[in-house]
Amino acid sequence: MQMPSLQDEEFQLFRRWLYRSAGINLSPGKKALVAGRLGKRLRHHGLGSYGDYFRLIMAERGGGELQTALDLLTTNETYFFREPRHFDFLRQQVLPALGRGRPVRLWSAACSSGEEPYSLAMTLAEALGAGPWELVASDISSRVLAQAGRGQYPLSRAEHIDTRLLHKYCLKGVGEQEGSFLVERRLRQRIRFMQINLNQRLPEIGDFDVIFLRNVMIYFDLDTKRQVVERILPRLRPGGYFIVSHSESLNGVSEVLRLVQPSIYRKP
Repeated sequence: MQMPSLQDEEFQLFRRWLYRSAGINLSPGKKALVAGRLGKRLRHHGLGSYGDYFRLIMAERGGGELQTALDLLTTNETYFFREPRHFDFLRQQVLPALGRGRPVRLWSAACSSGEEPYSLAMTLAEALGAGPWELVASDISSRVLAQAGRGQYPLSRAEHIDTRLLHKYCLKGVGEQEGSFLVERRLRQRIRFMQINLNQRLPEIGDFDVIFLRNVMIYFDLDTKRQVVERILPRLRPGGYFIVSHSESLNGVSEVLRLVQPSIYRKP
């Protein structure tokens, strides 16, 4: 079966739907990405056009294929200890200053396949030991959340993990699992993975000392950024830190947060 091409009008249908559903504003340059990621689903269903596939997912109204399409178009590349200065700041500046009277709570708000929350968990475990700390990790994609919950990765993904931490918190696969590693159970059990759409009303997840929202707002327009940050800020405790990626800025997005250093903000 020869794959059909993604027509401009079909691309616009997916662009508008993804913006409504996830707040993601796809640039015209992402047309090839949409065609590539959704092409396999056309083959799976034996469909003759991307328009046919769009009508299929719209007819399901929240069914499994709709979630599959959303997963395929919202999954982003990530890796362990990405942008390491954030983890240094957390370890050196944030955690030592927090009181020990209550659990330290962090939220990885766009956790993808789990590398960020596991990096945070290792950092927290090193600094705070057995407790008291809590970590919530969320994403819009059910597929990457399932992968994150398993905590198993190819060994090639371990290149950014310090060797000492790798030996302390991860298990090397043997036999059929050779070539992979598994984050140990006691660390996996400290993370609460949840499916959350940041463009909708947030569930009751409590308040946090630090919120990581990295490498996701680059896909939002300014109005969506403002709405997302406004929705999240009530979850950040006074004096808490809001961390975005080095390629992002909250300039013009929030008048509440104060810049501490590039990509790191604090709530008064």
